[in-house]
Amino acid sequence: MESAGTIDIWAIGGVLTLGYLLGSIPFGLVLTRLAGLGDIRGVGSGNIGATNVLRTGNKPLAVMTLVLDGGKGAAAVGATAYLFPSLAAPVAVAAVLGHLFPIWLRFKGGKGVATTLGALLALAWPVGLLACGTWLLCAALFRYSSLSSLLSLALSPLYAYFFADQPIMIAAGLLAALIFYRHKDNIRRLLSGEETKIGQKS
Repeated sequence: MESAGTIDIWAIGGVLTLGYLLGSIPFGLVLTRLAGLGDIRGVGSGNIGATNVLRTGNKPLAVMTLVLDGGKGAAAVGATAYLFPSLAAPVAVAAVLGHLFPIWLRFKGGKGVATTLGALLALAWPVGLLACGTWLLCAALFRYSSLSSLLSLALSPLYAYFFADQPIMIAAGLLAALIFYRHKDNIRRLLSGEETKIGQKS
């Protein structure tokens, strides 16, 4: 749909803003409230993502949160790739920023892993699949969601180097940096042996 020279600064700003707003929908918070479980921010780690939703004991709700958080990243990128292909990688970053710093929650959001993986799958499915596979392998071996996330996304720029183009590799690097920033407390707990394992209540 995009043609050379047709994207002006207003269109770019609008597309990035829409990507951010879609990414900022806090599905974990919405679903737990609809299910009568209260505010997920008062449970476990206080995070609004699927891993913390799992700590409520409601596995179907955690799966729904995972799918929807990943889906919003994929939807933002997929729609942009169809209309404005050159903006798909920047929108991936915008959508993840929306999840990390949602305007609706005073810029206090989740860790962004599911949204990042969904965005990567839509940007370049081989990169996304390799990142997801790395997450699953690390989770099976070590049982730490945070460690799995850090390792899978740290490797995603390398995957993009081999299986995608430079804009996607740069976006993967930026997304990995954002994920590491949001996991700084998890990194500290991993180093001190205090990190909570998958399925374990905090």
